[in-house]
Parts: sequence; structure tokens; C-alpha cells
Amino acid sequence: MSNVEKVAESGGKTEVPKTGESSGSQPSKIYLKAVPLRNLSDIDGIKNEVRSGTILIVKVSPLADKSIEDVKKAVNDLCEFIKTIDGDIARLGEERVVVTPSGVRIWREKTIPTEEQVPTAA
Repeated sequence: MSNVEKVAESGGKTEVPKTGESSGSQPSKIYLKAVPLRNLSDIDGIKNEVRSGTILIVKVSPLADKSIEDVKKAVNDLCEFIKTIDGDIARLGEERVVVTPSGVRIWREKTIPTEEQVPTAA
């Protein structure tokens, strides 16, 4: 059975074994979950999910429709929280933010500066 078939059978939930687990024991599961951010009060639930080891894709547009300032507060709060738990956070397009627990890193492509961006002595 292919991985796609396994995901389809599981109802779309994706389970990934944690790295560093010994092959003799049952590996822990890491879940990926999409959640909307509707109010600043949703931040506590997001923090709890991440603390429990869940990777979240947070859709910020429901809150952005109400208040851009609240979105800024929420993202700043999440950034500070992520620093304290040694997780990671990154923007995923215009409407989403990915938040990861400790031990999970988000790959970022390194950009190479163009000639226009490199300061010259001239």
C-alpha cells in the first residue's frame, strides 16, 4: 500500500514517527493540524497543541478580517512562545503561519544576493 493510500484511509491525517526513537520501541506520533485563528483567545489553544507536539498550520485570515493589529499581536506572541520552547515558526503565504514544536525545524531556502544587493567599493 502506498503512502498516499495510507493517508486516504486515515481520513487525511498524517502521522510521522519522531526521529531519535529506537527501532525496537513503538515510535511516538507527530500530528499536523490546520486551525483557524479567529480571536486572540485562540492563542492559548494553539500553544497547548504545539506543547503537546503537534505541528500547526494556522490560518490567520479570519482574525485579519477583524483586526490587522490583533494579527500582529498574535504572531508576535507566538514568536516569543516558540523561542521559549525551541520550536519554529514561518509564514506560509499570505494567510497562514506554520508553528512547530521543539525539535522540528522548518526548511528555508537560502537566497543568494544578486549583484545589485552586494555593496561595492566604487
